[in-house]
Amino acid sequence: MFKTLLFTLLIIAISVALLSITIIIKKNGRFPNTHVGGNKAMRKRGIKCVQSQDKDARRSNPMAVKENR
Repeated sequence: MFKTLLFTLLIIAISVALLSITIIIKKNGRFPNTHVGGNKAMRKRGIKCVQSQDKDARRSNPMAVKENR
Protein backbone atom coordinates (compact mmCIF):
# COMPACT_ATOMS: atom_id res chain seq x y z
CA MET A 1 0.00 0.00 0.00
CA PHE A 2 2.75 2.45 0.98
CA LYS A 3 4.79 1.67 -2.14
CA THR A 4 1.74 2.31 -4.34
CA LEU A 5 1.13 5.66 -2.66
CA LEU A 6 4.75 6.75 -3.10
CA PHE A 7 4.74 5.62 -6.73
CA THR A 8 1.53 7.58 -7.38
CA LEU A 9 2.92 10.73 -5.74
CA LEU A 10 6.12 10.39 -7.77
CA ILE A 11 4.16 10.15 -11.03
CA ILE A 12 2.06 13.21 -10.10
CA ALA A 13 5.18 15.21 -9.15
CA ILE A 14 6.89 14.35 -12.45
CA SER A 15 3.75 15.25 -14.40
CA VAL A 16 3.42 18.65 -12.71
CA ALA A 17 7.11 19.37 -13.29
CA LEU A 18 6.87 18.50 -16.98
CA LEU A 19 3.71 20.59 -17.46
CA SER A 20 5.28 23.64 -15.84
CA ILE A 21 8.72 23.44 -17.47
CA THR A 22 8.08 26.20 -20.03
CA ILE A 23 6.65 28.48 -17.35
CA ILE A 24 9.72 27.99 -15.17
CA ILE A 25 12.27 28.41 -18.00
CA LYS A 26 10.80 31.54 -19.63
CA LYS A 27 11.66 34.91 -18.10
CA ASN A 28 8.04 36.08 -17.75
CA GLY A 29 6.50 32.64 -18.00
CA ARG A 30 2.75 32.54 -17.46
CA PHE A 31 0.01 30.01 -17.93
CA PRO A 32 -1.72 30.43 -21.30
CA ASN A 33 -5.03 32.28 -21.32
CA THR A 34 -7.58 29.62 -22.21
CA HIS A 35 -10.55 31.88 -21.50
CA VAL A 36 -12.90 32.42 -24.44
CA GLY A 37 -12.58 36.19 -24.03
CA GLY A 38 -8.79 35.93 -24.46
CA ASN A 39 -9.10 34.46 -27.95
CA LYS A 40 -8.91 37.07 -30.73
CA ALA A 41 -10.85 34.98 -33.25
CA MET A 42 -13.73 34.48 -30.83
CA ARG A 43 -13.86 38.20 -29.99
CA LYS A 44 -13.87 39.01 -33.71
CA ARG A 45 -16.95 36.80 -34.17
CA GLY A 46 -18.67 38.34 -31.14
CA ILE A 47 -18.56 35.16 -29.08
CA LYS A 48 -18.25 35.73 -25.35
CA CYS A 49 -17.97 33.46 -22.37
CA VAL A 50 -21.03 32.55 -20.34
CA GLN A 51 -19.98 34.72 -17.40
CA SER A 52 -19.65 37.81 -19.61
CA GLN A 53 -22.98 37.12 -21.29
CA ASP A 54 -24.66 36.70 -17.91
CA LYS A 55 -23.13 39.96 -16.66
CA ASP A 56 -24.36 41.79 -19.77
CA ALA A 57 -27.84 40.29 -19.40
CA ARG A 58 -28.11 41.34 -15.75
CA ARG A 59 -27.02 44.91 -16.46
CA SER A 60 -30.01 47.22 -16.17
CA ASN A 61 -31.22 48.76 -19.39
CA PRO A 62 -32.05 52.48 -19.03
CA MET A 63 -34.42 52.22 -22.01
CA ALA A 64 -36.43 49.33 -20.53
CA VAL A 65 -40.09 49.84 -19.68
CA LYS A 66 -40.79 49.23 -16.00
CA GLU A 67 -43.39 46.57 -15.31
CA ASN A 68 -46.17 46.92 -12.73
CA ARG A 69 -46.31 44.06 -10.26
